[in-house]
Amino acid sequence: MTEIALSVPAKEDHRLIRSLTWVDAFWVTSGVPALVLFTIGPIAATAGNASVAVWTASIVIGFIQAFTYGEIASLFPHKSGGASVYGAIAWVRYSKLLAPISVWCNWFAWSPVLAIGVSLGAGYILGLLFPADSVVNTWQLTLVDLGWLRTGLTLRINSTFLLGAVLMLVVFAIQHRGILSTARLQKVFAVSSLLPLILIGVVPLITGDVLSSNFTPFVPLTHDVAGNAVNGTWNWQGVVVIAGSMLMAAWSTYGFETAVCYTREFKNPATDTFKALLYSGLFCLAIFTVVPLAFQGTLGLEAMLQPDIYSGMGVAKAMAGMVHAGGVMLNVIVVMLVCTLLLSIMTAMAGSSRTLYQGAVDGWLPRYLDHVNEHGAPTRAMWTDLGFNLILLLLSDIVFILAASNVGYIIFIFMNLNAGWIHRIDRKNWARPFRAPNWLLGAGTFLAYVNLVFLGMGADIWGGGTLLTGLFFAAMILPVFVFRHYIQDKGHFPDSMKEDMHLGHEEGAKTKAGILPFVALGAGCLVVAVSHWLATI
Repeated sequence: MTEIALSVPAKEDHRLIRSLTWVDAFWVTSGVPALVLFTIGPIAATAGNASVAVWTASIVIGFIQAFTYGEIASLFPHKSGGASVYGAIAWVRYSKLLAPISVWCNWFAWSPVLAIGVSLGAGYILGLLFPADSVVNTWQLTLVDLGWLRTGLTLRINSTFLLGAVLMLVVFAIQHRGILSTARLQKVFAVSSLLPLILIGVVPLITGDVLSSNFTPFVPLTHDVAGNAVNGTWNWQGVVVIAGSMLMAAWSTYGFETAVCYTREFKNPATDTFKALLYSGLFCLAIFTVVPLAFQGTLGLEAMLQPDIYSGMGVAKAMAGMVHAGGVMLNVIVVMLVCTLLLSIMTAMAGSSRTLYQGAVDGWLPRYLDHVNEHGAPTRAMWTDLGFNLILLLLSDIVFILAASNVGYIIFIFMNLNAGWIHRIDRKNWARPFRAPNWLLGAGTFLAYVNLVFLGMGADIWGGGTLLTGLFFAAMILPVFVFRHYIQDKGHFPDSMKEDMHLGHEEGAKTKAGILPFVALGAGCLVVAVSHWLATI
């Protein structure tokens, strides 16, 4: 595979640089465990006592799926952009319009981490410095009322937006110096900012603050006639709540697949890609199991149902209380959790900007994104990320942003897991430094449809119209791709992309999978439609 990598022609000037080891990529992706801070509140306030099972099941599913990503990433050591790019190559020879959907959905699922992360970070800081009813925390200037899309949703400017924009620019400045510089800085961030997450997960277990009574009755939540959250039962309504919670958890727990985004920048992609994915996955398996267990076992249902827990803004103080931090120590813990959020934001910008960059190189996205600076950083893609997220930062409901972006993430997951067996058929004789066992590849394909059940059944528990909003945004890639491919490129892909599409130098090779990819896609659409209908019963 090293020989394959060296044989691929590449212009080294102002292109991504091979400077990383798997250890560097591990530190870059070490921000993924911090995503627990984004969704632990909404899931706890939605699934109730059953939330700890949601987290454990979700990270196990994500770990199984990762083996498929590891295999398809090893096929393309000369490419950046992550699993979505490698998966798109499987689909493109069957339909030009299908392939860019994978790249686009992966980007708009990951990119909002920037807006959501800095929003939470700003909320933590403002909550630490000023009382909740302070004018600093309550003033806002409403720009647009989006109540037609979701009740209470607006575009507004407030203190959270202003402080969040500053935090976002800080992250951009760090990323501007290239991925190796980012990886080195994230080692420092990871050690200092992931420490509180580890303590929050471990200390309550040692001190005996995790109470078994906080897990009973082990049932999902429901709502009474007055709209109050109460313990439910394992009936159909309970299943729908769990499906929605699994959907939300997937956005956090599956995220370590971003480790394969840096294949083009590994010194030895043949071995580094899988090692980065494996060890990142094991680390996430530990964090996403222990932290939710301690969170629920210590706080209990009543505390988890507080509005500031659902919004995420009160999670930092709640976690500080879990380790009995008060006074100065409470402030220290909150500041460290802000650093934890910044760690995840740097991970997200590094991964999502490279997805945009490689999408432009491969002919999916506009050409202007195909640019890197003297440090090897895809700056135009980063500026695009920044502008998009400044708009998202104006939105008043970050949970809605999470849920809508997750629609795209599940579409990407589905297409990529199916790409595993498509590559097996179409690229049967290609060298695979890592080859997933057949049963794991099959398990990944099965889980692709399980995720679609979560999507169809659970998206709209986060607000009516969530599923349609996500699908609408996913469809926006079609006019973007048509502009790039048919207007800018006159219907032709770049030469390097043609080589990938036609199995190396076998120009015009047949699509050996036949109609099977279309059957899989049709079955996926049917699963979403039926599960969405069943959720309304």
